[in-house]
Formats: sequence, C-alpha cells, structure tokens
Amino acid sequence: MSGSESGGMSPVPLSVLDLVPLTSGSDAATALHRTVRLARSAEEFGYRRYWLAEHHLNPGVAGSSPALVIQAVAQATSRIRVGSGAVLLGHRTPLSVVEEFGILDAFFPGRIDLGLGRSGRPRVGAPPGGPVQAAPEPGEGTFTDEGLYVPPRFTGLAKLLHSPRFQRQLELLQQPGARTPPYADQLAELLDLLAGTSPGARAVPGTDADVEVWVLGSSGGESAELAGARGLPFAANYHVSPGTVLDAVEAYRAAFKPSRGRDEPYVVVSADVVVGEDDAAARELAAGYAPWVRSIRGGEGAIPYPTPEEARRHPWTDEDRELVRDRVDTQFVGAPATVAEQLTVLQRATGADELLVTTITHDHGDRVRSYELLAREWGLI
Repeated sequence: MSGSESGGMSPVPLSVLDLVPLTSGSDAATALHRTVRLARSAEEFGYRRYWLAEHHLNPGVAGSSPALVIQAVAQATSRIRVGSGAVLLGHRTPLSVVEEFGILDAFFPGRIDLGLGRSGRPRVGAPPGGPVQAAPEPGEGTFTDEGLYVPPRFTGLAKLLHSPRFQRQLELLQQPGARTPPYADQLAELLDLLAGTSPGARAVPGTDADVEVWVLGSSGGESAELAGARGLPFAANYHVSPGTVLDAVEAYRAAFKPSRGRDEPYVVVSADVVVGEDDAAARELAAGYAPWVRSIRGGEGAIPYPTPEEARRHPWTDEDRELVRDRVDTQFVGAPATVAEQLTVLQRATGADELLVTTITHDHGDRVRSYELLAREWGLI
C-alpha cells in the first residue's frame, strides 16, 4: 500500500512548481525547452496544474517572466492548468499584470492561474536598512502530532535582502524614484480591474478574464491574512520556509472570509521532492540540492544545478551547513513509497487541499522520471 493510501485517506491532487532551472553545462534555452517538455509529461501523468516561478539575476534559473513561459507551456499542453507561482508585485503595476493575464486567458480560456507574491521588497514607509541578521543559530526543530518535521525558522532573510545582488536587482527592476504601494492596495486594485469595478478603468484584455487568483506566502503575515480576508486560495511555501508553514496556513484560515468565488478556504502547500527507483538512488539524484540552496541563501543567486560529483567537491563550513540545514532536512527524498508517505504527513499536518511539488535533478530524464514515479505511487496514473 502506498503512503498516499495509508490510513484510508483519498490522496489530494498534486501539482508542479517549476523554477526553470539551468543545470551545470547547460544554458537558458535548454532550460526553457526542458520546461515545455516537462509540462507535457506532467499533463500526461495527471498533475492538476503547472506553475512557473519568477526569479531575477540568478545564474541557474531561467524563469524570469512567468507570463511568457506560461504562454509556451499552455500552447504545448491542452488540459492542465498553467499559472504563476508567483508574479512579484513589488516591481509591477496591477494593470500590467491584469493585461498580461487577460491576454493569456484569451488564448487559453479557463486554464490560467494568476499567483501573486509580494517579492520581499520593503513596504512603503518602512525604515531604510533595518537590522541585518546573521545565519541561523543551531537549534532543534519540532515534530507535529502527525510526524511532520518543522525546523527552526530561518533568520537570515534580512542579510539576504541586503546582499549586493538583491540590491542591484531592485535597481534594475524599478524605475528610478518609483515607489511601490502597499501590497494590500495593489491586490485590491488588481481584483477591481479584473472585476470591472476599478473607477474609470477597464483593462482590455483583462477585465472579466476567467483567471483564478491566488496569493502565495511563506509566513503568517500580510500575504496569508490578505488571502484569507479576500476569500482567495492560498499557497504556503514549505519548500521555501518550512519553519513557518504552519503559521502561514493557520493565519490564512483564521482570516478567511467567504467571497463571491469561494465559500471555504483552500490551501496548497509546496514541497521539495526527489523520487528515485529506491532510497539510495534518490539520495544520489538529490546530492546537488545542498550547494544549490547555499548559493541562494549566500546571496549570490542560484547556481546552475550541479552534478552529484560536483556537489561532493563543494567545500563546506559549519556556517554553510547551518545556513541550509532547514531546507535539506525538509526535502522529501526517496523511493516512491517513501516520498508518498512524507507528502501524506505534510498534507495531514497542514490540512492541505492540494500539494505543489518542485523537483530539480541534474539530468532532465531523472527529473521527469521523478514526477512519473510519484504520480504512479499517488494514483494519478
């Protein structure tokens, strides 16, 4: 019996989050074409939706424009929902987002998800600078009653946001002197534009587009509360911030108010996953994960995903190990039954209505196979 079937529970739907990763020795064009091929496979395997992330100035990530990649993926598929995970509103206007996704809906009606993120940009009125925290101190996490490991929360975000790469990213993504409005105001304007209730403005295309709006968040703060207050579905990022996922889903559900489109809260929870033919094979496929996460949290941006051999040559310090420990300890790696059981624990602990799986391996065939093995174990195919 698979882990997804143990205890008599029907497995929840599975979906895919794709960062469009480059691997060592490849290039952006290769990564983008691989994403399209993977999306076709994900549709064949029975995944519900295929989301594309937005990242900038990362040497190992090619997903800088979700709308453009969504168009390519939706064109290459026919049934699977395709969306953003997430469009970052910190350097966008609500109108530009609504118009882009209105165009996507016109070409692919009823298949487009508009996932929104706040992007880590300081809020208007926030004091400049702010405390820069060091890497997390060693600590022990906890286990929920269901057996989910929740590590200590990551405390190095402020240091990451003050890195030269991130500061340069802010310079390039926003016009000089421009000020980002509060996230709540941006979300309200975007929803008004979609509904046709924005005073004196009608987005063509965009207004009345049949897109499903989501909010993504990593903590129990503003994003979770706004998603709940607006009656929108919410995606909580266990794969980004495993130490705060329970806070995020709790805050969302506590704030939820029924909306015209949704009577009950709906939560998707993400997880980093690598599935192999057996546990040992999966651990080998996942060997590059730790140095890849270290490159992100170290401030230089995601490196091209290394081979297992390259990963083993990485020089580690104690500080580096602590920097990535929460992410490494919460990656689900193993044979199909092993990972299915881990995902079932995650679903039970969070009450997730759907799980969002993100997988990176150096070899593209291994990545596709990981999704196939999981889909078979989960009962999708």
